[in-house]
Amino acid sequence: MRNICIVFLMCFAFISKAQTMVNPVIKNYGGIYDVPNAVEKPDPSLEYKIVVDLAMGSDKPNEVNFGLNNIARMINLHVVGGVPREKLHIIVAIHNEASYSIMSNEAYRTKYKTDNPNLALYDALSDAGVQFFICGQSIINRKIDPEKISDRVKIATSMLTVFTTYQLKGYAALKF
Repeated sequence: MRNICIVFLMCFAFISKAQTMVNPVIKNYGGIYDVPNAVEKPDPSLEYKIVVDLAMGSDKPNEVNFGLNNIARMINLHVVGGVPREKLHIIVAIHNEASYSIMSNEAYRTKYKTDNPNLALYDALSDAGVQFFICGQSIINRKIDPEKISDRVKIATSMLTVFTTYQLKGYAALKF
């Protein structure tokens, strides 16, 4: 029995020394691991221009949208990799089921019977310089009142026009 306890304590000690997640820019979201021994890292001399197609909704309305959290991870990863925050230029084109994530807390609560868990993340990402555009076609199609969306999100003609415009401006395209 004593040997089992010793093995258990050794395993616990090993686990407790495991690396913890860090959030260098987006403090409460997008936790990542620093990988100091990585040989392939982002180039800190480049300007990173990225346009994100944010389409997926949440399976659970009381949880933060996975794709939105992935944007926070992307920022945190680049910064941990050595890229200065001011060299990250991120545009997010929101549409499809992700459209509901931009609703005010009141409108979201009416639809889902829970507070909107995404609003604080929109604030944190906006404070970090991320620009958000909601597809005007999506809010009309989904009957989302433009007066009841986060003030961090601007309305665009469409996701497609945002995406193509920024790609032609040299932005790399990602889809979450």
